[in-house]
Amino acid sequence: MPVLRQLPGWAWVGGGVLAFIAGIVNAAGYLGFRHQAITNLTGSTTLLGASLGTADGTEIVHWGLSVAAFVFGAVLSGIIVQQHTLKLGRRYGLALVLESLLLFAAVPLMTRGNPAGIYLASIAIGLQNGMASTYSGMVFRTTHVSGMFTDLGIYIGQRLRGLQVDTLRIRVCVLVVTAFTLGGAAGALLFKLMQERTLLVPAALTGLCGLGYSIYRQYRISMERRAGVG
Repeated sequence: MPVLRQLPGWAWVGGGVLAFIAGIVNAAGYLGFRHQAITNLTGSTTLLGASLGTADGTEIVHWGLSVAAFVFGAVLSGIIVQQHTLKLGRRYGLALVLESLLLFAAVPLMTRGNPAGIYLASIAIGLQNGMASTYSGMVFRTTHVSGMFTDLGIYIGQRLRGLQVDTLRIRVCVLVVTAFTLGGAAGALLFKLMQERTLLVPAALTGLCGLGYSIYRQYRISMERRAGVG
């Protein structure tokens, strides 16, 4: 895939870190008061359909808001980042800081068993997935792994038939699946100690990533300007 070969090292690291963060958020949501996998839109959409089928008004509203919140987060990503092409000057730092603030805001609501905390976390995850998809040209999907496992299966099958496979794509799949799984493990361990306050950890991590990216961006810009003057 040409897009993969254009990705710099920091984008690969970022993709792995974001998948790890999403794994923590998902584990915290699943182990929390609603036992809801926040990053799993397939499950949420299925439950929305089931609620419609059983005419359960309360559940229809909840699952409808959960799905809409994720989509709204992706809309925010489109507004903030704007382009599909990877470029250091894009406002990924702003998107990450906003995700961090949303996760921080979700914590007190979730500790009180308020579903609004889930909706804020869903917005944050939708924003993250939209941003990661944008900076990687739709290659990285950091908040769910169904597609990654599907790709792995396809490539293994092609390899067994003796066909050429793109090993770089396999590396992406392994990176995201491994990071997401480790994030889920970390989320489960943290939940034993912090319960819904577990979301404070991914909130802090995304904030640090956003600030780190902004600092790195400014450093690279200043270096390019110096090189231009020289």
